[in-house]
Amino acid sequence: MRLGLNMGYWGAGNDAANLALAREADRLGFSVAWVAEAYGSDAPTVLAWVAAQTERIDVGSAILQIPARRPTMAAMTAATLDALSGGRFRLGLGVSGPQVSEGWYGVRFDKPLARTREYVEIVRSALRRERVSYQGRHFTLPLPEGPGKPLKLTVHPVREEIPVYLASIGPKNLELTGEIADGWLAIFYSPEHGRESLARIAAGRAKVGRSLEGFDVVPTVPLVVQDDWEAAADTVRPYAALYVGGMGSREQNFYNNLACRMGFEAEAARVQDLYLARDYAGAAAAVPVGFVDQTSLLGPKERIAERMQALAESGVTTLTVSPILQDLERSLAALRVAAEALDLAGVGS
Repeated sequence: MRLGLNMGYWGAGNDAANLALAREADRLGFSVAWVAEAYGSDAPTVLAWVAAQTERIDVGSAILQIPARRPTMAAMTAATLDALSGGRFRLGLGVSGPQVSEGWYGVRFDKPLARTREYVEIVRSALRRERVSYQGRHFTLPLPEGPGKPLKLTVHPVREEIPVYLASIGPKNLELTGEIADGWLAIFYSPEHGRESLARIAAGRAKVGRSLEGFDVVPTVPLVVQDDWEAAADTVRPYAALYVGGMGSREQNFYNNLACRMGFEAEAARVQDLYLARDYAGAAAAVPVGFVDQTSLLGPKERIAERMQALAESGVTTLTVSPILQDLERSLAALRVAAEALDLAGVGS
């Protein structure tokens, strides 16, 4: 199992700290640094900035939002970042959610599985530097009865194949991830419940005659290092409440659905009720400590090492840690503890 760093969103006054974390992760031998986007900072600009100021660590999008870009634009971005970084780019994609897709990008959140399949097919074709010609339900290139003609990407990526990752949560999306992607970007992953998700991914791999061998399983887990693990859980609760309670609507919240499938149905409903009523402190307090503990790395180094062993045994291949930023020095120290815990756990690769 390798280590990764999730830097989340930029532009909220944390840019200098995030860059320092990326440099420290690079020095410690972390495998990859991931950058997210929603409706603030865009991931490609930040990834170029990080790649220019690191040496060995891969840089990855977690995620580039599918409704934000045409698939050929995503391929252009991937090829450019791979070239600029010297072959260190990983392309993470996802459909986002209905509120962002329709509210920010003006793209209907319609048939996300079929749209993702077509999108990845076009991206891969473009990155192979084929003349792109595609007739699908959601994408058609070139447009018929017009002056357009099939074109070929002019940028040469460093690597023959840029790895493609999908962020997925639901059962059908997990199967699609196994079928068409090189890796899975997971959230709220727990060793206790992860095997069910991996079985879905394995089913998708089987459809194309492949196994999980070589497939990258990449959960992002909050990281809080301190002696009292339950106090550490309190630091993570607002983050969990935001996703379980406030990401999406009451009718459509993928993270709330995931918490329900993990056995926290009543608690997830309570968190959502409080969050949508704008009782954010109450929602955070209502997040069960068991849910936080299962999906985070909390406590001293030895306890974190035990959880790392369980994560590796469940099938995780790249463990992406997200230090809950309190101050830079403590966050840098947390990265060093994570590296030491991986050695202590004996599951590093």
